Amino acid sequence: MKFSGNKLLKTGLVCTLTISILMGLTACGNSREAGTSGTGSKANTIDFGLAAQVTDGSILHCFSWSFNTITESMEDIAAAGFSGIQTSPINACYDGGNAGMELFGEGKWSYHYQPTDWKIGNYQLGTRDEFKKMCDVAHSYGIKVIVDVAPNHTTKEISGVSEDLLTAAGGQEALYHSGGMDAISDYTDRKQCTLMGVGGLPDVNTENVKFQDYFISYLNDCIACGADGFRYDTAKHIGLPDDPKDTGVSENNFWSRVIREINHADTIFNYGEVLQDGGERIADYIDTIGAATASSYGSAIRDAAMSGKMDAEKLKDFKVGGSTNVVTWVESHDNYTGDESTYLLVRNQDIIRGWSIIAARGAGTPLFFSRPYNSSEDNMWGTMNRIGMAGDMLYKDSTVATVNRFRNAMAGEPENIYNLNENTEILYIERGSRGLVIINSGEEIKIGGETTLADGTYINRVDGTAEFVVSGGKITGTLPKDSVVVLYNDGYIEIGKSPLVKVSDDDSQVFHTDTLEVTLVAENTAKAVYSVNGGEEVEFKNGDKLTIGEGVAAGTVIRITLKGESSDGLHSTMTYEFSKKEGTSSGTVIYFKKPDNWKNEICAYVYDETSYSEVKYNEKWPGVAMKEEGNGVYSYTFTEDWIAPLVIFTDGTNQSNGEMEPGEKVESGKTYEVR
Repeated sequence: MKFSGNKLLKTGLVCTLTISILMGLTACGNSREAGTSGTGSKANTIDFGLAAQVTDGSILHCFSWSFNTITESMEDIAAAGFSGIQTSPINACYDGGNAGMELFGEGKWSYHYQPTDWKIGNYQLGTRDEFKKMCDVAHSYGIKVIVDVAPNHTTKEISGVSEDLLTAAGGQEALYHSGGMDAISDYTDRKQCTLMGVGGLPDVNTENVKFQDYFISYLNDCIACGADGFRYDTAKHIGLPDDPKDTGVSENNFWSRVIREINHADTIFNYGEVLQDGGERIADYIDTIGAATASSYGSAIRDAAMSGKMDAEKLKDFKVGGSTNVVTWVESHDNYTGDESTYLLVRNQDIIRGWSIIAARGAGTPLFFSRPYNSSEDNMWGTMNRIGMAGDMLYKDSTVATVNRFRNAMAGEPENIYNLNENTEILYIERGSRGLVIINSGEEIKIGGETTLADGTYINRVDGTAEFVVSGGKITGTLPKDSVVVLYNDGYIEIGKSPLVKVSDDDSQVFHTDTLEVTLVAENTAKAVYSVNGGEEVEFKNGDKLTIGEGVAAGTVIRITLKGESSDGLHSTMTYEFSKKEGTSSGTVIYFKKPDNWKNEICAYVYDETSYSEVKYNEKWPGVAMKEEGNGVYSYTFTEDWIAPLVIFTDGTNQSNGEMEPGEKVESGKTYEVR
C-alpha cells in the first residue's frame, strides 16, 4: 500500500450493496495439506485448464471483496482463466467511519491496512470460518489463494490495538520501533524508511522476536485454513539484514524467519510490495523474499497501452535489476486510488491491451486489479461503493479470459517478444512453437513474416473469427483494427460462455422513496432466477422489472439474489443489498462540542454525493459558520432537504475528521465530538 500526503478529500459516496454467500459448501479443515498449489478436492466437473503453479498462472486481485463474495464468484473466476486470487488483508482492522462499509465515504477500504490484531477475520471481509470455506471452494476449482498481509504497522488508533497483541509483543513500547511514532521525511534514507512511521501509521518493531512469533502463528493459521501464498504490504519498510538497526536490536531477521519458518515454506508463494520511488533495494528484496512487485514496469506497460507504441525492446526488461521473479500489473490499487489516479487516465481498452502483454509473457506473474463495480472516470468508487462487493466485470472480458487460458496452456514454454519491421503498433509474443499472441493498436492490416509457431491453421481464440495460416515458418492473415489475436491449438480447451445476471447499471442501491423499481438483466442464460431476502426463487427474463420496498421502514435492507445457468452448464450468482433510507429534512439541527484547543469560530461543511456525478455541499470548504450556543457547543440548522448528507466540523485549522477520512453521518439532534 502506498501512502501519500493528499489533502482531505471532502467527498463521500453513499450507496449500499454487498455480496452474500449463497453456496452451501463444506469448509476446509485445519488438517488441509497446505502449500500444494491449492489442488484440493475437485468438486466441480468442468476442467478450466488452470495452471498448477502460482507463477504459471494469472492472479485476480479481489480488491475489497468479502470472503463470501469470492466464494460465490469462484466459477466466474475460474471460467475467466485466473489460477489464483489475492484477498485484501484478512486480519482484524480499524473500524473507522462508524464501521461503515463504503469503499470511500461512511467507511473506507484503506482500513484493511490498519491492523488491530493479527488474527483471521474482520468486519469488512468476513469471519475465519468464511475464509476457510472460501479456500476450500477455491481449491476445488484448482485456484490458489494469496493473502495480503501488512506486518509493518498497526492502526493509528493505538487504543484499538488488541490486548492479546500488546501482551504477546511485551507491551506497547516493545511493539513499536523507538522512532515508530515519527513520520518518514526522506524515503531514500534507509534508517527512516525501515524504522519510522509511514502514512501516519505507527511502525511496528518487526525485529521484536515476540512479535515475530505472534505474526508467524498468524501466517500459519492462514496456511492451515488454505492460504497458498502471501503478499507483504509495504515490504520495503521492513529492514533487510544489513539495514540500520533500532536501539536494542541485535539483528534484522524478520524476513529470514517468516520466509523460512512458516509451515510448508518450500511451497508457499511469497512476494513483497516494493514500490520503486527511490532507495528501495528491490533486487535485494527479491533475493530475500523470493519475488517483488515491478511497479516501474507497470508504468511502462500503461504508457505502451495508452499510447499504442509497444516497443518490444523496452517491454522485455522488468526494470528490477535483471530478475524475472516479479509480480506484474497494468495498475494496482495504489495506482488507482493514489497520486497517479489511473482511473482518470486508463480506459478499459488500455487495460485489456496491457493485460494481454503481461499475461501472454512467460516471465513474471501477472496480477489483475479488479476495479470497483461499475466504476468510471466520473465515479471512481463505482455505482455500489461497497466493501464486500464484487469488482467491475472487466475481469471476465473475453480477451482477458482468452489470454489467461493461453498463459495456462503455455506454462513452461519460452517467450520471444518482438516487433516485425520495427512497427511498434504491433507486438508479437511467441511461446515456443505452440502459441502466439499479437496485439495490434493500429488499423486493420495484413501480416506476413517469420514465426516459430508450428505450421497449421489457427483461429483467433478471442472471438473465433479471424483465420491465420502458418506454413514453412511464415504466418499470413489479417489483424483486425485495435485487436488482440490469440493463436494456439495445442492445449486449447473449449469452456463455453458464462451466463450474466445482474441488475441494471442505472439502478440505485440506495433509495429514499417508498418503493424502488429494479431492472433485472439475464444474458446467455438457459435459466435465471431471483429471490428476495432468501425467499422463493422466481424465474425471470432479461429486462423484467421488480418492485421492492413497499411499506418497509427506513433503514431496512432488502436483499436480491440473482442466479443464472448457461446452456453449457456454467453458473453465475450475484447478490445485491438495497437500502431504504430517510433523508435529512429542512429544519434538522445538529450540534458540535468544540475541543478546548480549537478556535471559537466553527464551520460545518455538509456534502452529499448521492448523485455521483456532482457533489452537493452547503458551501465550499470550510462550509457554513455555526451558531454558538454557549459552553463550547455550536449548532447548525439545515435550510433545505438532503438525501444522505455527511458533515465535517472545522475551525479553519483543525477538523473533526482527519486527512482522507469521510465525514460523519447526519443524525438529527446529535451532539458531535472529536474522537
